[in-house]
Amino acid sequence: MQLAKYLISGVDIWLNTPTRPLEASGTSGEKAVMNGVVNLSVLDGWWAEGYREGAGWALPEERTYSNQDFQDDLDAERIYSMLETDIIPKFFTRNENDIPTTWLQYIRNTIAQIAPHFTMKRMLDDYIRQFYNKLYERHSLLSSNDFEKTKELTEWKQRVTQAWNKIQVISMSSPATTKEMLSLGDTFEMSLSVDLAGLTPEEVGIELLFAQNENGHVSRLLSKEPLKARKGVEQYYVYECRVPLQKAGAVEFAIRVFPQHPLLPHRMDLRLVRFL
Repeated sequence: MQLAKYLISGVDIWLNTPTRPLEASGTSGEKAVMNGVVNLSVLDGWWAEGYREGAGWALPEERTYSNQDFQDDLDAERIYSMLETDIIPKFFTRNENDIPTTWLQYIRNTIAQIAPHFTMKRMLDDYIRQFYNKLYERHSLLSSNDFEKTKELTEWKQRVTQAWNKIQVISMSSPATTKEMLSLGDTFEMSLSVDLAGLTPEEVGIELLFAQNENGHVSRLLSKEPLKARKGVEQYYVYECRVPLQKAGAVEFAIRVFPQHPLLPHRMDLRLVRFL
């Protein structure tokens, strides 16, 4: 803290260039903002949330190159360009009273628009609202009536775990290949018959995952689409979906199965997942 006191008091712009997406937080930049220091950083860590136009500068969150050396060279070029064409002129452009009015406005915007959102009070409020209150409510629910809901959830987990590996696809109808180029607005249709091994659609969620295919490799997840179930033949359930595509090109898809129950605090509380 003593060192930071001297660093921050002598700084006009706080430069932070973490390797995406490895920035854990960025508390030094938050501390600088509290003292009116303008940030220049990659949109990673806290700056991904904190950045406001007119209150600092940002390098894009998305990587251009998978090779880190290439990415570092590109980011360096971007930084030098921003300094030369935008940041330094704002700092040295003065009015008749030798005051850098534009630069001062950036400082005001930093203090007014960013600093109030990164305080200890905000952190405590987030913890209370997002975690502590929810944990207390969940504890009260699970412990009431001699732990009735806890016993119900435990029995359900045991039953699902025993049946999980028996879930199987009986038949599936989908596009012949995901290598074909699809046009914007085309409808992706799928139907599959699934043996849920004694479970019900209320207990088993099935969703369709779309990913972008670029040069034969899956580059990023595009969307998740839940499949709707209806009763089929015997113990089988038919799941169907019709999805208008929002992006043209070659896509990959996968079917993900996961357990679901109203008492689960989150999906991976029961660490079961399958790709069919």
